[in-house]
Amino acid sequence: MSVSVVEEVTGVRVLVVDDIRLYRDGLVAVLEREPFIVGAAGVPDAEGALRLLRGRGFEVVLLSMATANSVAICRDLVASADGARVVALAVSGSDDEVVACAEAGVSGYLLRDAPHAELVDVIASAARGETSCPSRIGAALMRRMGALAAERQTWVGPDRLTPREREILDLIEQGKSNKEIARLLCIEVRTVKNHVHNLLEKLKVHRRGEAAALLRSRHRIPSGRVQFG
Repeated sequence: MSVSVVEEVTGVRVLVVDDIRLYRDGLVAVLEREPFIVGAAGVPDAEGALRLLRGRGFEVVLLSMATANSVAICRDLVASADGARVVALAVSGSDDEVVACAEAGVSGYLLRDAPHAELVDVIASAARGETSCPSRIGAALMRRMGALAAERQTWVGPDRLTPREREILDLIEQGKSNKEIARLLCIEVRTVKNHVHNLLEKLKVHRRGEAAALLRSRHRIPSGRVQFG
């Protein structure tokens, strides 16, 4: 971000969440010297952060990902920040951490080895309602998106199951036995077994329970539960 854009941001209040007091106090002191920041405070945990967020108006929250239970704190802050933008600070760059922060709803990332100028840019971006993402973070997110795309390709969607197989899979997920399914659908038990065998092969699982768990966890096949009178 250019200096001119930073200068357009004024009156920003920043809350630092870090359980190491030396780092927390040091960062607060550094931030207080920035012209566009009118106030900075630090707390060690989520409880203190949420208390201050309720009592004062902070535009940006910097959460150190080195803090204990940082991902859980991140989720709590994003959910309860009341308009404040949460930035993940001191991010390692690992794919799991990056994705966890993204899923929690952070508005920016700052890597552990980032210089002071990038810290200023990230805070200004967050205060302006923008999301900042270093190239390494973007690469991690793209890798995860690629993995999800590959997973979707290996998943057998509803178009690969016949309507009857989808119907039976839904009943399996409801805990129905083959006999119960046969009675409810007015078909032979042998026919149910054939359908179960086919859908297990298509879903690439070996047991009914695995198919039901796959349905619950992936949510790729619409439930469309059958109602019986």
